Amino acid sequence: MKDSPHLQNFPQLNAFHAKPGFISLIGHRGARGLMPENTIEGFEYILDNDIIAIEFDVLLTKDEIPVITHDFYLSKAITRNSEGNWLSKDGPRISNLTSSQLEVFDVGGVDKSSSYGRLYPEQAFLSDVRIPKLTDLLDLACLPKGENLFLLLEIKSEPSFKKSTIIENIVFEIEKRSLSNRTVLHSFDWELLEECNRLAPNMPRSYLSQLPKSSDDLYDKPSEEISPDFSSFNGSIPEAIEAASGHLWCPYFKDVTADLVAEAHSLGLPVCTWTVNEVEDFENMIDLGVDGIITDYTDRAKNIFKSRGLRWQ
Repeated sequence: MKDSPHLQNFPQLNAFHAKPGFISLIGHRGARGLMPENTIEGFEYILDNDIIAIEFDVLLTKDEIPVITHDFYLSKAITRNSEGNWLSKDGPRISNLTSSQLEVFDVGGVDKSSSYGRLYPEQAFLSDVRIPKLTDLLDLACLPKGENLFLLLEIKSEPSFKKSTIIENIVFEIEKRSLSNRTVLHSFDWELLEECNRLAPNMPRSYLSQLPKSSDDLYDKPSEEISPDFSSFNGSIPEAIEAASGHLWCPYFKDVTADLVAEAHSLGLPVCTWTVNEVEDFENMIDLGVDGIITDYTDRAKNIFKSRGLRWQ
């Protein structure tokens, strides 16, 4: 990869940049295939298994508290009420609930009878697990056990809030704990990332992408309202990220080609791809030369890396 000033200016990018014999391993929502997603218990699992990077999602509650959850609403597939029963339908919206109202819900497992739950038969089932505040994870990262943890923090665009409000509330908590040097701000909303450049210039920005032809996952595909219209680009996605002074490209794995990885590297951009879960896909991404792999199954990734004589960081 071309020598990049980004790696000197933002040392945290080294955690997402491959080196000879090393590849970056990033736990998706903690380790969604193995532990309840976006939970402190899942993040502790990552730490206990010698992985130093996690990707997770942040939204604001009604009282503007950043919390770690993927969906804009309470999902019936992963949420139980105070009586321990699965929600009968999705909702309400996270932005319509205060942080204290969220605390009555249990997200310690997935309903294995649901279509979503059937995707994760290996996920542990726990109880009395709450949607964590961002501060819960940041405080974990400040403890001795979390002192080497790097954060790929996906900011979700919530129409109820100004982009600046979302960013300011998140960045305040990061900077309060002096964790800017271990955090990368990450989003499908490229306009939001422009605002991050203005409000948090001391943190690098990661650009997520997924081409419409690849949007075959009902649960993980980005909102068309926030993603750029890639067909309108004059050049490639790596060129657009470089023009925006971005620091990291995170494409959907089905969109990755050897030529695009080489192009990104020629522009000084590391490439970390999501969400890779099957053996054949792990092998393919390694062969294509990506810097990092974001996965729900960190155990599978480690086995593949070992079989290829690779270590992870």
